[in-house]
Amino acid sequence: MSHSYTRMRENKIMKIQQLEVGIVGAGLGGLAAAIALQQQGIPTQVYEKAQELQPIGAGLTLFPNGLKVLDAIAPGIVETLKRLGSETHQVKLQSSTGDLFGQNQLTLTEKYSYPMLNLRWSDLQATLISRLPTEIIHLDHQCVDFASCDRGVQIQFSNGQTSNVDLLIGADGIHSLIRQRLVKDGSPCYAGRLSWRAVIPYQDELLSQHTATIVNGAEGKNFLLVDVGNGQFFWSAGALMAEGLQSDSPETVKSRVLETFANWAAPVEAIVEATPPTAIIERPIYDRPPLATWSDRNLTLLGDAAHPMVPSLGQGANMAFEDAWELAHCLAEQPTIAAALASYEHSRVYRTQIIQVRSSVQGSRSYDPDSKTVLLGVMEQAHVAQAAFEDWLYNISLER
Repeated sequence: MSHSYTRMRENKIMKIQQLEVGIVGAGLGGLAAAIALQQQGIPTQVYEKAQELQPIGAGLTLFPNGLKVLDAIAPGIVETLKRLGSETHQVKLQSSTGDLFGQNQLTLTEKYSYPMLNLRWSDLQATLISRLPTEIIHLDHQCVDFASCDRGVQIQFSNGQTSNVDLLIGADGIHSLIRQRLVKDGSPCYAGRLSWRAVIPYQDELLSQHTATIVNGAEGKNFLLVDVGNGQFFWSAGALMAEGLQSDSPETVKSRVLETFANWAAPVEAIVEATPPTAIIERPIYDRPPLATWSDRNLTLLGDAAHPMVPSLGQGANMAFEDAWELAHCLAEQPTIAAALASYEHSRVYRTQIIQVRSSVQGSRSYDPDSKTVLLGVMEQAHVAQAAFEDWLYNISLER
């Protein structure tokens, strides 16, 4: 081994050991970034505003690109997640009157080596946390301000504490404080619809394992039913509504869902009836226009803070995992933080812009009066034009 290579290796190790990263937000992207950074030997602290991490009654979908990256970040984690969730083998399209108007068998594992995997959000969060030392996750640390300092960035928290880090990563979601200070682009954009979701133990002869069913109504309403494994089903509903119409109690939330989807074919009403009011999450859907840059000196963004997207393609968490892997490698490979952040943006901005825009367009069209035609078109394109997009999306390269 040459002396020059040895010196380069020693300098790289020295740089990594001297660098300390602070991540604001212990959501999926923030936790994945912490694991990826620890894997590269970069000391990291995670700051979360919640006083405790409570289960969230929601499911989510991981696709081959997200699973491949997770496997690289935390080897073996995908097998754990498969035991916790359910691989989707079939997607059905059904009308609100119960007519089946489309179905598609998925062959993602055969094509990309990873499946479409559905599981509980909380199970994924807990699995990611299990891969981190408990002492690096700081609860009850809500970031209220930050400023440049001799070391890089000083973070101020609502509990009066401060922390000095070399690099601050904003993984604090669509309402990101870090983004507001960095980009100053105001509040997110209301996408024109309200959503409801829950995960409950449920059995019904109309619902099959390893299946996702999209129930479509012509009046700007959609309902999704997904097996998330171990006898649990995730349901998610959406309807076009004016902004500011959130309900004031769990009971009112449930009544609104039942009223909105009254007389829809089984099992829609039945699964909502079986759901405890406190298990239903009601949220408006927001997104933001794509950004050309996410970083400035010792600050950068990751996940929904950088590129929030409506859930029509199910790529939100998957994109955050890609961000985490890329950012960790850029920091480990580049000689300065500035060079690392430039490399990170070069790799990630264009890709996420495409997915943001495509998610927005497809999400809006699925609530159009001709949404049945749109959904059929999407399914048909899976065998034609969509195939090229899926290859680009799922065949992510992790070669360095």
